[in-house]
Amino acid sequence: MNRKVKKSISALTFTLLFFQETIGFCASLSVNDAIAMALQNNLDIKIASTKENQAEANLAATKAQSGVTVSLGSSSSISDGISDGVDRDFERSNSTSISASYPLYTAGKNKLNTNIKEQALEQSKLNTQRTAENITYNTVKTYYDILEDQKNIDVDQESVDNYDKHLQNVQQLYSAGSVAKSDLLRSEVALADAKQSLISAQNTLVIDQLNLKNILKMDKNEPLYLTDDFRYIPFDMELDYCLSYAAENRKDLKQTELDYEIAKKNVELAKADYKPTVNASVGTDWSKQPLPSEKDHSYTVGVSANWDVFDNGLTKANVNAAEAGLDQAELTLQQQKDSIDVEVRQAYLNMRDAEKRFNLTQTSVDQAKEDLFIAQEKYRVGEGIILDIIDAQLALSTARINHISAQYDYARYKAEVENAMGLDEENI
Repeated sequence: MNRKVKKSISALTFTLLFFQETIGFCASLSVNDAIAMALQNNLDIKIASTKENQAEANLAATKAQSGVTVSLGSSSSISDGISDGVDRDFERSNSTSISASYPLYTAGKNKLNTNIKEQALEQSKLNTQRTAENITYNTVKTYYDILEDQKNIDVDQESVDNYDKHLQNVQQLYSAGSVAKSDLLRSEVALADAKQSLISAQNTLVIDQLNLKNILKMDKNEPLYLTDDFRYIPFDMELDYCLSYAAENRKDLKQTELDYEIAKKNVELAKADYKPTVNASVGTDWSKQPLPSEKDHSYTVGVSANWDVFDNGLTKANVNAAEAGLDQAELTLQQQKDSIDVEVRQAYLNMRDAEKRFNLTQTSVDQAKEDLFIAQEKYRVGEGIILDIIDAQLALSTARINHISAQYDYARYKAEVENAMGLDEENI
């Protein structure tokens, strides 16, 4: 696992569960607790870590091809029969050999393959880091989703309570003959609609809690209590800085840049097949005894060269394929640069939009409260109509939902901007 990821895991301590008789085992988590728990338990980062280990093993295997290889061979046999009139009665024979070889010249293939595997290992490390960044973002986003759901439930519950109180008042007025039955029916419909909204909000909360538990790899039946809430933290970085930072620090962009570098080396690797290869070898062999003796042993030292002077166009085809792969890698790199540019811009603009809405919607809530109070008082003294109260209550609920949405949109989009920039835990 990447050093920075390990450091962030160890630095961020999370408060584990406390026991309560009424609710049993309950996870109490701040945002930082949740991030640390996700980085510790999420399977995506564990998978990324195993890929890093695999890349290290592949590099070691490639480096080994550039060194000396030693081979030991041995054979033993028993023969019986007659040869040239001589009886061969279960004659035993054996032969043993030891040889060593070393690649003197590979037209640069071994060095190129090693460099490619080194860059593949660097890609794996970058992938682990980017995976940690994405897990952090998904954890923060889902954490704020749950907080927003809880606030929305409070709003919907208040609407249900207000509609219920209003319905009781209308029922009394209807029983006294002061209002028409249509007022009663409309009040009942408004209450039913508010209850449906509440049920939907409660279901959304359950689903988002399941999503967070899945990220954290928690027991799905374990109660969850989030200790943090929305806090407005200004984002002081300008868009141009965010764009330039992302261009220099996005780990997945660096991976794609390495793909381009690897593609260039693949072209060189394919062209290397036009050149010869040279190997040196040394060996010894003997027979009829377990170890070599003065009377039975031999030594060989040699140099061998291999050069495919005609391969029916195979090397040229491989070069063409590698060059096409290089063109594709270059286009993919440009495509990702453009994509990251748009990703940062969109997240930044959405964050600024939410920030403006956050400041505006509080005024709307205050005005909607006053409007509802006036509508209720007018209706109570017989000067208003039922639709005024229903509309005023709906306007208040909408204003409160919009205010809540703006708060948590800002928090989520701020986290998205940081993720799009490639900010890690140490720089957030």
